[in-house]
Amino acid sequence: MKSLKAAAVALTALVAGAMPFGAATAQDYPDRTVTMVVPFSAGGPTDTVARLIAESMSRSLGQQVIVENVGGAGGTRGAGQVAKATPDGYTVLLHHIGMATAPTLYRKLPYNVLNDFEEVGLVTDVPMTMIAKADLEPTDAAALLAFVKDKKDAVIYGNAGVGSASHLCGMLFMSAVGAQMTTVPYQGTGPAMNDLIGGQIDLMCDQTTNTTGQIKAGKVKAYGVTTKQRLKSLPDLPTFEEGGLPGFEIAVWHGIYAPKGTPKPAIDKLNAALVAALQDPKVIARFADLGTEPVALDRATPEVHRQFLEAEVKKWKPVIQEAGVFAD
Repeated sequence: MKSLKAAAVALTALVAGAMPFGAATAQDYPDRTVTMVVPFSAGGPTDTVARLIAESMSRSLGQQVIVENVGGAGGTRGAGQVAKATPDGYTVLLHHIGMATAPTLYRKLPYNVLNDFEEVGLVTDVPMTMIAKADLEPTDAAALLAFVKDKKDAVIYGNAGVGSASHLCGMLFMSAVGAQMTTVPYQGTGPAMNDLIGGQIDLMCDQTTNTTGQIKAGKVKAYGVTTKQRLKSLPDLPTFEEGGLPGFEIAVWHGIYAPKGTPKPAIDKLNAALVAALQDPKVIARFADLGTEPVALDRATPEVHRQFLEAEVKKWKPVIQEAGVFAD
């Protein structure tokens, strides 16, 4: 009997030793803190989205999801850090539309957007608003278009850095208007917003998650929203189509990624926590305050996220090439 029991113990140990680490620990994941890297500075619009989602996902996962800001190089530094992280489910990336533009925008990208990550799911589509220092001369969108066409490079446009959402919006706006403004890149949205409020720059286009509060407080002047319909959070702000610039549309989508090779059970649990967060009344309400809403649940899957990312990479390539703006 003893020999039979010993044989059983030995067999159990042998089977456990033969099981891959991911399979052996999948049921226990996560058993420690998960780090969500945001490749931009704290206080910016993407950081705001990440902190709301991370707080809700923490409750579902039963472990804290902490946000780590790794800014620099238009989001590529933080994304590169995650691409090289151990693929165990404990390091993820929350990034915006910059994931799709980086392959064309950067000549020397330290990772492959389509080959070095596992998609977890899309999070939200955030509209953008064109805002200005409070005392800028034009009174509405139509007057702003005329003003930019007339003043051209005398108008100072600030953005959060090369590759940022505000940079992309500015490129599209200048292309649509047919006039080049003087562009000043900052190290993040916060410094750019501070200078806009202080009157050091004239214009900025950024996500509603970062501009809605400033607009409602009267600290900046708003000219238009970059969506087809007006926003519930800013009902008096016209669309650019209403203001005389049809076709000028851009929404900044956000998604969550893990390093390539992260075990599927971990991806599945992360996705389930994301789906729960997108249905969290607190997240929905806070998103609404910021002028956005969670994506439809059928878009919050790894498969749809992958298809969407591939399509966005193809969509932005000719836009950036035409603008002739590239970074090392």
